[in-house]
Amino acid sequence: MTLVIAHRGASGHRPEHSRSAYELAIEMGCDAIEPDLVPTRDGVLVLRHENEISGTTDIADHPEFADRRTTKTVDGQTLTGWFTEDFTWAELQTLRTRERLPGLRPASAAHDGEDSILRLEDLLAILDDAPRPVGLVAEVKHATSFRQEGFPMDALFDDVLGAAGWRGDPRLTVESFEKGVLRDLRSRRTGGRLVYLQEARGSAADEVASHGSLAPTYASERSDEALARLADEFDGISVDLKTLMAGTDSRAVDDPGPVRSAVVDRAHLAGLAVYTWTLRPENRFLPGPLRRGGDVAGFGEWERWFTSVMRTGVDGVFADHTDLAVRARSAVGGSA
Repeated sequence: MTLVIAHRGASGHRPEHSRSAYELAIEMGCDAIEPDLVPTRDGVLVLRHENEISGTTDIADHPEFADRRTTKTVDGQTLTGWFTEDFTWAELQTLRTRERLPGLRPASAAHDGEDSILRLEDLLAILDDAPRPVGLVAEVKHATSFRQEGFPMDALFDDVLGAAGWRGDPRLTVESFEKGVLRDLRSRRTGGRLVYLQEARGSAADEVASHGSLAPTYASERSDEALARLADEFDGISVDLKTLMAGTDSRAVDDPGPVRSAVVDRAHLAGLAVYTWTLRPENRFLPGPLRRGGDVAGFGEWERWFTSVMRTGVDGVFADHTDLAVRARSAVGGSA
């Protein structure tokens, strides 16, 4: 049955990547938790969606760090703010987490300032203390960019897992938008399932670094031939919802039967598991026909959307609201 993966924890209810978001996701019944990994200046892997942290912490309120606000280009995107790699772990421990989307999620924003930033080993300890087995789906961020700055993400990740007793743990899955770091982890025998994340458009950063304008696109890596090659190296792919649902009949949301997804069908035929991101109930994130009312923060016909996605046979869904995804899975008629 479809796995429910808590996207950055129960991030629809608490500030993402906070201790309270992770613990609430476990309480709500997630099968696994997805953290994003970025490094500090002293090589500690911290749990933030991006290395630029002005939107998810109170760093702007710390005058002692004002002079470290800067502009960087990360994987072709120019960003201005504060970056984890410019701070030591001791410095980042002084920050508090904040809701990234306070306008959409004021109830979560009410918990701003309650939690501090966590390291990977902190989450591993939370999972080890959970009352039931809960998996880890760790996303390694910007591996090529960080390696160029002196942060070998594969080595840093492997070291933490080794120290925590998680190398080869059956609860472990590792994902990345770059194949190179997944291959590096396989060479290190870190263990776990390896999942290749694919954007709808563009090319992987490691492919661009190696091949420039000749880099294969993510879309080209979803051909039958490319999927077969990926299956020789990896356990699965993870695609965005639009890619997953492309070409499906719009009436599928009202049909209790299976929903045909070309990506799911072809990837499964090649021997790959398929995951998708990200289920969210707010009108802003739903297909137009399923939105209700004029408030972008209001919930639309989320259950119709969630269940139609699950009926494609997708192996796992990333969801901000763990409780709603678990409820939708029950409505489809299964559990993990």
